[in-house]
Amino acid sequence: MKSSFKLVAGMALTLAVGAAFAAAPNWDKVPAKKITLFYPGTAAMEWITKGTEHGGAKAVKKGERCIDCHEEEAADIGNKIVSGQKLEPAPIKGKAGSIPLTVQAAHDAENLYVRMTFKSPAASGAAKMDADNQVKAAFMLEDGGKADLAAQGGCWGTCHADARTMPGGKDDKKKYIAGGSVASGKYLDLVQWQSGKKAKPVDGSVAETRNMSGGTSLVSAEGKNAGGTWTVVFTRKLAGNPAAGDVALAAGKQYNIGFAVHDDHAAGRFHHVSFGYTLGLDDAKANINAVKQ
Repeated sequence: MKSSFKLVAGMALTLAVGAAFAAAPNWDKVPAKKITLFYPGTAAMEWITKGTEHGGAKAVKKGERCIDCHEEEAADIGNKIVSGQKLEPAPIKGKAGSIPLTVQAAHDAENLYVRMTFKSPAASGAAKMDADNQVKAAFMLEDGGKADLAAQGGCWGTCHADARTMPGGKDDKKKYIAGGSVASGKYLDLVQWQSGKKAKPVDGSVAETRNMSGGTSLVSAEGKNAGGTWTVVFTRKLAGNPAAGDVALAAGKQYNIGFAVHDDHAAGRFHHVSFGYTLGLDDAKANINAVKQ
């Protein structure tokens, strides 16, 4: 009887473990989206929306998306900014203006899987801002367009001119959403992978301030470097807890998503970012279609 009980218990444990750690997707069968990450310099949301320098301010306020005008010229924008011609008072010699990124997404009954693949540009030779992490990779999710600029520019609404790494920024200011709060649904879900040996994945959110913890949706974040090409795979629960700053994902809706990579030991605003895209489950009309596996 005891042996039978142990056998049944062992089988139950095996099934539970198998359910918790579902097999990774067959990425060869998952559509790939090519995205250009570019260097944004000091292009805060205030610069985008004030209209005196950014000619698309009126279009943005009407709800038009940044990629509608700029997707094909993202690399050119990054090159211009990183050179110091515009929006960068402290250019870093040798820093790349853009990074080509390949994004794939899939899902099963429990989890969303997001795969980011990119090649590190040549090192700039600048001082290491983050000595522990050569690379950090992240994405932010938003549901419903309640957060400022989320529908038009992804995570751009979290970037403000008074942030601590901006010229004249305040030491205590991190990324934030103006008037944001998790309770109101005005927030972005943030996950991040860091390359350092002792680093732990980040599962947080950005609302009235940026919180690098508190989320409950992230199952794992794993990355590797093969010949200078980084591959980072995030596994997160579909059933996120909005009260913890998670976005709960379901079929039949599209979600706003933006990507970022801190390369070359970068920190703060000295990263490469994407414009805003849409993510959907089995939705060919979404910019990034997470297919069922």
